[in-house]
Amino acid sequence: MLPVDAILIVSFGGPERREDVLPFLRNVLRGRNVPAERMAEVAHHYELFNGVSPINAQNRALIAALRQELSAHGLSLPIYLGNRNWHPLLSDTLRQMRDEGVHHALAFFTSPFSSYSGCRQYRENIAAAREQVGDDAPQVSVLRKFFNHPGFIEPNIANLRCSLETFPPDRRQHVHVAFTAHSIPQVMARGCRYVEQLTEVCQLVACGAGVSRWRLVYQSRSGPPQQTWLEPDICQHLQELHRSGVQDVVISPIGFISDHMEILYDLDTEACALARDLGMNVARMPTVGTHPQFVSMIRELILERIDGSVPRRFCGQLGLSPDECPDECCPPAAAYGVSVPTGATA
Repeated sequence: MLPVDAILIVSFGGPERREDVLPFLRNVLRGRNVPAERMAEVAHHYELFNGVSPINAQNRALIAALRQELSAHGLSLPIYLGNRNWHPLLSDTLRQMRDEGVHHALAFFTSPFSSYSGCRQYRENIAAAREQVGDDAPQVSVLRKFFNHPGFIEPNIANLRCSLETFPPDRRQHVHVAFTAHSIPQVMARGCRYVEQLTEVCQLVACGAGVSRWRLVYQSRSGPPQQTWLEPDICQHLQELHRSGVQDVVISPIGFISDHMEILYDLDTEACALARDLGMNVARMPTVGTHPQFVSMIRELILERIDGSVPRRFCGQLGLSPDECPDECCPPAAAYGVSVPTGATA
């Protein structure tokens, strides 16, 4: 049995008032040569929403739902939130955990897929935060990647079916689904299973919802133009669909678990507006958020590690992700020779 006395939700973080936007972006982009005009452009995204990213509120809602789920099953574990880029920062959270007597926590990353930014970098963030706190910092073990867990796949199938039902019955079989995920540099994608995992999830969700017309596309590119990133971009894809005569589209942000700023701005504000300007009918599928099956999945992942009392479930062909990532998995950013401020509008 793994002795665990707390749960740690690890996420990207985001500002919650206008005056926090630029300091937050400076944290995200620290050490990267990002032009001031690009930072101002991203800051404008937040201004459209009064300077508030929804990500922290969504994580607090997830924590509340998970606390209720654990309590309903006789598990009494405190749950903490620690962010990479904004308060509550991981170092502050680990210091609070230490002061409250926590010795060993299980960490749940709010990124379902394997990549440097979505997995290894969070592990590096935890290690750096523990070093800041000192020798008495809590130990932190990480829950496995859950991209192919039924608790992630099935709510996405249900959400896609609901989105398809917004179209008249006689048109549903012709609806095209654009599954979106955060773009990353191609050289980084070659060092991890990001695209492979995304592709399998798209196949599972499309099959479960009875969809035959779909494609995996990308959004939220944030690197310099000389870097080659995963394509096509969602807006480019919508234009291609329009030229081919497609009229009905569902945009499914399959790469994310909550409707944060990269959904509200990049999809709801930009992509959906483009689709409507092109005369297309568009529905944006919600993310899993606090769907009961998704929250129950987190409880299962916790029990897997604490005492092995639940079976390790997965869908598809890629199998179970390991509890501990191999040393060669998702190499650190320096190994790629690229600057990657991914998630800058989370």
